[in-house]
This record gives sequence, C-alpha cells and structure tokens, in this order.
Amino acid sequence: MTDSRFIDGVLVQWGERLFFPNNRRVSQTSTPRLSVPTIGARADVIRARIESTICRAPQVMIKVTGGGRGMAAVAAHMRYISRNGRLPMENDQGTEREGKEAIRDIVDQWRLGGSHIPERSERREAFNIMLSMPRGTDPLIVQRAAREFALAEFADHRYVMVLHDHQANPHVHLSVKAESRRGKRLNPRKVDLQRWRETFAEKLRGWGVDAEATRQATRGQLRAYPDLWRAKAQAEGRLKQPVDRAKSGERFKESRRAAIVGWLQIGKALETSDQAHDRELAASIIKYLQRTPVVMQHMREHPRERQRELPGMAVGRAVDTKGRNDRGLER
Repeated sequence: MTDSRFIDGVLVQWGERLFFPNNRRVSQTSTPRLSVPTIGARADVIRARIESTICRAPQVMIKVTGGGRGMAAVAAHMRYISRNGRLPMENDQGTEREGKEAIRDIVDQWRLGGSHIPERSERREAFNIMLSMPRGTDPLIVQRAAREFALAEFADHRYVMVLHDHQANPHVHLSVKAESRRGKRLNPRKVDLQRWRETFAEKLRGWGVDAEATRQATRGQLRAYPDLWRAKAQAEGRLKQPVDRAKSGERFKESRRAAIVGWLQIGKALETSDQAHDRELAASIIKYLQRTPVVMQHMREHPRERQRELPGMAVGRAVDTKGRNDRGLER
C-alpha cells in the first residue's frame, strides 16, 4: 500500500486542477487555492468534490443576461426584476426597499455616484447576472447564498438583487454597476464566470445545499451552450446561422485530455490506498469516466479498446501528462 501522504499529495495536485480555477477568491491563507491549512484537509476537500461530482450533484447556473447601456436601460431592468417595485430589492448595504420610489432613488444614486451615467451610453454601465438552482432548492437559501456571493465578488460595486421564487427554478437577479467605487470597471471573462460559479456553489454548500460548479471539461461534456442572445434569436427565427452545439478546436480537445489525465492520476493513487473507501472511490472514478460523453465518443471511434480491462484507463494511457495524444483521441 502507498503512503497516505503521497496519496493526499496526488489528490491535491490533480484535484486543484480539476475543480478549482486559478483566479478563485479564497480566504487569506498560505494555500493558493483551497482555504484549508493542511495537505490532509485539502485532500479531504478534493475527495468530497469527487464524490459530489460522481453522484451528479446539482450544478449551479450563473449567466450574464445582458447589461444596461445607459441609465435608461439600467432603470428598465430594475423595474423588470422588481416587477415594477412590487418585489423587494436588496442593495449592496443589505437594505431592502420596495416600490417605484425606491427604484428612482437607486437610479439617482447610480447616475450621480462616481462617473456620471448618461441616459444612453455606448458602453455597458451595468451587468445583469442571474444565479439559479434547480427546482426543489429552498429559495431563501438561494437568496442567502447569492447575498454572500455578491459580497465576496462585488464588494466595491453598487448592486441590487431580487429573488424570484414564483417560477420553476428559484433564482436571483443581480444588477451590478460596472464602475466600482474606486473607478475600476467590471469586465468579466470566461475564467471569471467559472470563479463566480465556484463561489456561489461554495456559499450554497455552506448552507447545507448539495451544489457543484464543475467545469464542462472536468465532467467530460461535449456540448456547447450558446450565448443567451443566440438562443433567443434562434428560438424566434432571427438567427441567420443555426447554433452549433458540438464543440471543437484544439483548446477544447486539450482541456478534455487534461481532465482525463487528472481523473486517472487520482484514480491510480486512490486504488493503492489501504483505506477501503479510497479504493471504492477509485473504482467509482473509472465507472464515471466510462459514462462521460468524451470517453463514450472515444470508445465508439476505437471499439477495439472495449476489450481492455478498464476502457477509461485505455484513454488515459493514450495521453501523457503533457496532454499529447498518440491514439487519435482528437479525431
């Protein structure tokens, strides 16, 4: 059997790559990604994330649904999410207000606080963000987690949030002023969106809700999810070219190869453990990999590898730790 310290080290090394983005916000500790102090504790966090992913815990959803180009658009969105003042709006100070007058006050604060925002602008003056969980999740917990998420990610920005619990999926609409109190503008990128998902899922777990924010690459997914405006335009027949849901490209392939390598390195380490639970987890990882779309596609293209003892391992042997492939996984 392998030394448990070695196994924990492997889990932390590869688990952080699978489950935690590089720019994740954590507490002020000596560890760069996981806000727990020891290797053993960090490895236990990875074990929990592996189990949650394999058991297919609900994935949180965060979408940037648009942004106001000028104060007129920002105000219109506030009226929309608050149902014209009928639903309470909570601001960045934790104060809740209702009614049309409350909307007018918030609009004036945003318009005059910091750089002046004109009625119409060539740039986004606010970002509209939606945080959602599947049906059955307690709406009040979604609201609490969204509140903690906003405090963590937008502490220097003005924002308002509104809970919608009257639809199938409980969700929170968050409108964030693009310019911070220090004059720095918000400019979210793909890595920021993944960090936001991680933060929101972490806050939900803090309230006892089983939630995950695992990247598509880690889950071995092949589908592409189009921007919201593309999906709406296609539904309304306004999109000239149909949305292609099949992902491709070298970066896409490389991310899936790297994820498989990470899973297999963890599985190999766990199967040498003297702990029965670790060995069971290793077997579950292989079964999980065999059901992921990326591995299933590979096995369809390479049917002879079905005869191997562990088809998932067959994919792993085809890829070295640098992500190079010599069996055509990219085909």
